[in-house]
Amino acid sequence: MGCSQGSCIDSVDPLTDPLKAHDDAKFEAAKFSLITNDGFDDIDLETVTVYRRNMIWELGLGCVLPLRRRRGRRNDERHGEKNNEDGGEHNKAWLLAGSGGVGPEFTSAEPQSVHSSFRFSFGSQMELDAMSLNSTVSAATVLMLNLDTGLAESGSRDLKWRRIESLERSISPVAETLVRFSYGEIRSATRDFCKGRILGRGALSCVFRGRVGFRRTAVAIKRLDKEDKESAKAFCRELMIASSLHNRNVVPLVGFCIDAEEGLFLVYRYVSGGSLEHYLHEKKRGVKGPSLQWSARFKVATGVAEAIAYLHNGTERCVVHRDIKPSNILLSSKKTPKLCDFGLATWTPAPSVPFLCKTVKGTFGYLAPEYFQHGKVSDKTDVYAFGVVLLELITGRKPIEAKRPPGDENLVLWAKPLLEEGRGALHKLLDPRLKLTPHNSTKVTRMVQAAAACINSEESRRPSIDQAIAVLRGDENYCSNRNTPTFAGNGCILDCYTHLQQTKSDMQSHLALAMLGVSDLEDDDHFYCR
Repeated sequence: MGCSQGSCIDSVDPLTDPLKAHDDAKFEAAKFSLITNDGFDDIDLETVTVYRRNMIWELGLGCVLPLRRRRGRRNDERHGEKNNEDGGEHNKAWLLAGSGGVGPEFTSAEPQSVHSSFRFSFGSQMELDAMSLNSTVSAATVLMLNLDTGLAESGSRDLKWRRIESLERSISPVAETLVRFSYGEIRSATRDFCKGRILGRGALSCVFRGRVGFRRTAVAIKRLDKEDKESAKAFCRELMIASSLHNRNVVPLVGFCIDAEEGLFLVYRYVSGGSLEHYLHEKKRGVKGPSLQWSARFKVATGVAEAIAYLHNGTERCVVHRDIKPSNILLSSKKTPKLCDFGLATWTPAPSVPFLCKTVKGTFGYLAPEYFQHGKVSDKTDVYAFGVVLLELITGRKPIEAKRPPGDENLVLWAKPLLEEGRGALHKLLDPRLKLTPHNSTKVTRMVQAAAACINSEESRRPSIDQAIAVLRGDENYCSNRNTPTFAGNGCILDCYTHLQQTKSDMQSHLALAMLGVSDLEDDDHFYCR
């Protein structure tokens, strides 16, 4: 530790220290008594005190100052260096060497011995100040230890960079197929994340509209919450899945940005038409009636079904979206639907091969019963959610509406009895804002048939997405499998789910959970992405 007396600030000058005149014999006697534990009967307390003081110096802890002498100096430093000290003052610790009941002579003692039995303890700045004001403490030796060495910040930075390196390795197989944007480009594209460019908010993300590149290409930039511990995992999963999808009914992923300080970003192609949620449930000023007619709704239904079929059967690995809903279905200027937001998407071993997940994630009202109750995930999870979307297209209602009469809050529970009645109750299902013409009646009936099959509560009796598409196209031969629902040829809907009904308590529990927070989000819960 090699600290000399002459280099220590405010150290005691041995030439002027009156204790220098102490007899060497007293020190030797004190030393022998401390070592042999014979006591101090023949030695005065002053000699022992000075001897203890000497120990600190000889061990190299020369930068110690008597407590009383440090008070004035500490006050001066506070005035001169207050701005610099405020940020790190709480990171400083003090090594307090208690000397017991020591007299005033302790403050001027000269260290010159080798051994001692001091009691050391760590204390904060506040504890040191309290000791300074305590009149019962006559003296103490204080060793300044500034623990704010930057090691904590350095360790945090190292950990952050290790995570980034791990993330880079994970996405390396597909990173070259995408555009890597710098944070400066992302910031410029969103005009410093202007609030006016927000397209939507999700649980762990926010989506901004922007323009990138020389041609100023319109994009949707998804910014993940950098404070969330699961962001890196969600980013990696979404990037890996979205980059593998290439279909006209799926929003393409353009690129990404990884910044150690600012977070993670995904850049998608911008779809100018808005979301299906906007067309079905938002009221436009100056526009009477719905802006989406039956023909457009049927086009959306078939397009979304084709997108889901591509996820399940058109890629190397079956992809389950897990969050099919109108806010994640974007419409082009020609009303072509495009499925987006793969934040909850996951791979499954194969279609119709379920697996269990530990955490149920998604949106209430669209969760399949086996997924909501048991965490069971398969391609049928998306089929159920698609059936709910079909009901929204047919009825114009939201899946959960707290303002509805008691018993009618849940769209699926309200619609099932009407679906069981057949064609005679068809008019009760349809959106009252639209008129059903003979030209559209066939397409609407097919949508109703497909919806009735998809919302089957029993997973095994629920059709695959390919079978649902066959219903929409009017293929009468699609149900060769006896396990699939069957319908009458003239459009009359039969009761195709004998095990449809769950116990009343289960359904009420489901409804109660689904109703949580609905009143707060009912009017403005229009998310582009999660």
